Amino acid sequence: MWEIRLHGRGGQGAVTSAELLARAAISREKFAQAFPSFGPERRGAPVQAFVRVDTKKIRKREKIYQPDMVLVLDPSLLDVVNVAEGLKEGGVVVVNSSQDSAELKNKHDWPRAYSVDATKIAMEVLSVPITNTTMLGALLKASGILDPQDMEEVIMDRFGPKLGPKNFEALKKAFEMAN
Repeated sequence: MWEIRLHGRGGQGAVTSAELLARAAISREKFAQAFPSFGPERRGAPVQAFVRVDTKKIRKREKIYQPDMVLVLDPSLLDVVNVAEGLKEGGVVVVNSSQDSAELKNKHDWPRAYSVDATKIAMEVLSVPITNTTMLGALLKASGILDPQDMEEVIMDRFGPKLGPKNFEALKKAFEMAN
């Protein structure tokens, strides 16, 4: 089972990303669950979302304390939150950053890291600095949970004919550029 924790700020789409990944996994005959963790936070406050994906029924119904993977939508959180807290041995941290993954891995002492400048991609493709669907591309590259194509239908359904193609394009571009 893959257990993933997403870190973002309120309004950046961490909860939407978790939901989209779970929906895509279910559409590929996997089992999945997605859920947020937030209280009275306001826009811009740190938030977390969680996703589990497996090939068999998932019986757990609790917060993910020891993730296999952590996805960080906002690099400023690296100075505020220990995003790798509880990360399983050999786990991977995927970060929206212009810094090289090796540099991030060494700086933060992470077992494995992937990075992609999702903000730059989002600005180029979507014209807004919202990186949720873009970062899903990097997550797919780092994990292999699904292929990028597996996300197309749920993205089109969620964002419609105007924004869906752009969001899917951003996801594919991040998949190609993540390292």
